[in-house]
Amino acid sequence: MNLRFGGFQANENVKRSLSLAFGQERVPHAVLLEGGAAETAALARFLAQAWVCLAEGAKPCGTCSGCVKARAGSHPDILMLDGDADPRAFPVDAVRRVRAAAWVRPNEAPGKAFLLLGAQNMSEISQNALLKILEEPPAGVLFILTAASASALLPTVRSRVQVFPAGGGAPSGDWERAEKIASAVTAPGEADLMFAFAGLEKDRRQMGGVLQQLLLIFRDALALRSGGKALLSGRGDAAAALGGALTRRSLMRMAQETEKARRALERNANAALLGAAFCSGLRAAAGR
Repeated sequence: MNLRFGGFQANENVKRSLSLAFGQERVPHAVLLEGGAAETAALARFLAQAWVCLAEGAKPCGTCSGCVKARAGSHPDILMLDGDADPRAFPVDAVRRVRAAAWVRPNEAPGKAFLLLGAQNMSEISQNALLKILEEPPAGVLFILTAASASALLPTVRSRVQVFPAGGGAPSGDWERAEKIASAVTAPGEADLMFAFAGLEKDRRQMGGVLQQLLLIFRDALALRSGGKALLSGRGDAAAALGGALTRRSLMRMAQETEKARRALERNANAALLGAAFCSGLRAAAGR
C-alpha cells in the first residue's frame, strides 16, 4: 500500500518511515504513534482512512465512499477508543470487545482498523487483554495506538507493535522536570511547586510534554497506592513518594487536574495563566 500524504501535515521523517513500511507490502499489524495527542490522533485517523480506502494505487484517495465515511467518523470498519478524551476509555471489557470485533469480517472495506488513542491511560490488565490479539492478530486488521511515550506501555505490548516517533511528545530530559513538579506537590509551601513549574509557560510544546509525563507518574502513584506493582512511567521513586504521602482520592484528582490542563493547552489557553491555575489545582487536589 503506497501512502498518499498530499497536504497532510506531519513530520517528514515520519512520512518517509510510514511510506516505507506501508509501501513494501509489509504493513505491520500494529503501530504505535509516539508523541503529542493532537498530532498523533490526526495521523492515526489518516492511517485508518488509508486502510479502508477502496481506490487502487496510492491511498487514501480522498474521494471513495470509504474515505468519505472515514473522514466523517462513520465508517463501520473503523473502531476508536479515545483515552486522550477520557482516560477511563480502556476498561478491560472494552478491550475484550475490541478483541472479539477483530475476528468479525469487515462490512465494506478490505480490512478493519482499530484506533486506541492515548494508550498510556490503559491499565496493566487491559494491556494484557490487548496483548492476546496482538500476539495472534487476524488477517486484514490494523491496530493503531497512540501514546505520549512508548515507555508508557508494557514491554510485552511494545514488542508487538512498530513504533513511529511522531514528534510532539516530551523529550527524555523533561522527565526530570516532571519529577521535580511531582515532588514539589507535597512540599510545605506553594513556592516550591511554582518554582518547579516556572519557565514552562515560555515553551508550550515542552509544557505539554511535561504534563504528559506527570500523568504517567500520577497514574503509577495511584497504582501503587491501590496495591499494584506494574509501573508505566519508569519513575518508581517519584511515584512511590506520592503514593505514600497522598490518598487515592487526591491522586485521582491530581491526574484529573493534569489532564484538564493538558487539554486546555491544546485549545490554546494562555500558558502563563494556565500554569498558575494548574499549580493551584494540584495543591488543592493534594489537600495542601
